[in-house]
Amino acid sequence: MPDSPRLTLPGGFRYRLCMTKPDRTAAWPLILASASPRRRELLRRIGVRFEVRPAEIPEERDPGEAPGAFAGRLAREKALHVARQTGPEPNRWVLGADTIVVLEEDVLGKPDDPQHAVELLSRLVGRSHSVITAVVLTDTRTLETRSAEVASRVTMRLASREEIEAYVAGGEPLDKAGAYALQGEGRHFIQRVEGSESNVIGLPLDETLALLCQAGIET
Repeated sequence: MPDSPRLTLPGGFRYRLCMTKPDRTAAWPLILASASPRRRELLRRIGVRFEVRPAEIPEERDPGEAPGAFAGRLAREKALHVARQTGPEPNRWVLGADTIVVLEEDVLGKPDDPQHAVELLSRLVGRSHSVITAVVLTDTRTLETRSAEVASRVTMRLASREEIEAYVAGGEPLDKAGAYALQGEGRHFIQRVEGSESNVIGLPLDETLALLCQAGIET
């Protein structure tokens, strides 16, 4: 949607408006296959109506699996898992997503505990890393999927061990990939973001909206 106007949301996020007229026969309620409060908030910001049904699937990277392929597989598995559980009638759409932090070829997941969070963040400060989010939209009737993958580049400033430990002690990074939150106190470590900021939070708004528009889901 290169010529679509853009809307600025609270917090400075901008996304392209859907200019296609939705097919109201296809405007079935959306199911978000994620328990992430960040994704729920981002969807609400663009006015999407949805319900939440988290997908409980193993999130283990296969040997030799490329980071982007890993995120894409998990997003697809989440969406398909919930779509199969939901069943074909009434026809609905399921949105699955997975966000990973990649430093060189290492995928940094959520920390196991505070000490692990300190270790993860210590690897990131003073360097640049990638944040990749794969988004998959699945039709519950046909199980056909539409997908997008977005990568952003995040550069962090140098930080002392004391700063990192104080941040981790506040509890914010303990359920975040890479052990930081751009939308929270973790922003104080961020020097620069190249690409989508909402992607770094967990859901690239432009690309997600494009998938919803293509599916005829009204926003």
